[in-house]
Amino acid sequence: MHRLVVFVMAESPGVKKGERGEGVKVLQSAPHYFGASIPQQVIIGREGECVLRSYPPHVFLVEVRREVEDILSPSTFQLREELTKKCHQIVRKHRGDGVLSEEYAIGIVDRYAGDPEQFLERAGAMASFLKSEPLALDEKEVSYTLESQLKYAKDDLVIIDWDGALIFEPTGQAEPVIELIELANFQLLRYRMLDADLDKRLQRVGRLLRTSVPKRALRWNREMNTAFEEVIHLRARSIAEFDAIDRDIKMIGDWYYARLYDLAGRKFKFAEWRRTIKEKLESLEDVYGIIAENFSVSKLHYLEMIQIVLFFVLQLGWFALIVLELKIFLR
Repeated sequence: MHRLVVFVMAESPGVKKGERGEGVKVLQSAPHYFGASIPQQVIIGREGECVLRSYPPHVFLVEVRREVEDILSPSTFQLREELTKKCHQIVRKHRGDGVLSEEYAIGIVDRYAGDPEQFLERAGAMASFLKSEPLALDEKEVSYTLESQLKYAKDDLVIIDWDGALIFEPTGQAEPVIELIELANFQLLRYRMLDADLDKRLQRVGRLLRTSVPKRALRWNREMNTAFEEVIHLRARSIAEFDAIDRDIKMIGDWYYARLYDLAGRKFKFAEWRRTIKEKLESLEDVYGIIAENFSVSKLHYLEMIQIVLFFVLQLGWFALIVLELKIFLR
């Protein structure tokens, strides 16, 4: 039996409340704290065949499943496109961000006998499914795509790529792997959300730099202090949030699900995202620091100019007073 799982998750400003799911029930050996190591999905409801879920507070998830005759057939590829569009429509209906979104497809093959390597005879079709690419791929590209795989038992296999995954599980118990793949997509989406937020803050720096400081010094100073405090808070929060999942997963050590999550993380370029975000955070802090220092110097010069002007006004006042007293004396 073959099954197709398609899901789309997106940033949403107001995720509805729902019931917390039962969590992952694993078959492979895993420590007792595995369930507490990952964010739990919340079940919101259904729209037709689509299940609505969320990762509170700002990520909305739509998932749909279908049984198919052949997961690698052209008709399944077309069905995948149709279901993806359907999920996107529901996401937009619930105010999900069409740009800050992740779409993914998982093919599940179960109830088979023998080793899963028997399916590698259709390696080209497998690579096309994983890459969501209907064109016939080069042999080297096919080989590279199928390298990202993991086996636990002799008769199971998981292959992960950027746009899709294939799960070969004779028992049919693929739920833990599905949820872990969804978790990896959730982590990728959060990286993208933070990266977009940092870009907005960089644009805000540009607007602050274009502001006329002498005319709006007090307001500019308040905006600068607020922005700088937000960056410091954002850096602390991002370190805490993004390291939490990786830290908890690493606590599992060399267990199957830790290795599977690490495989997905390598495919989704988690290390590159972390490095990019860290560099942007550091750049923002440096820019705000330089601006604040220059503003302090400019403000000091501005106050010195005011002091000089007031001194001359005072001297003129004394001079006028002396002239007035001299006139009175001459009378």
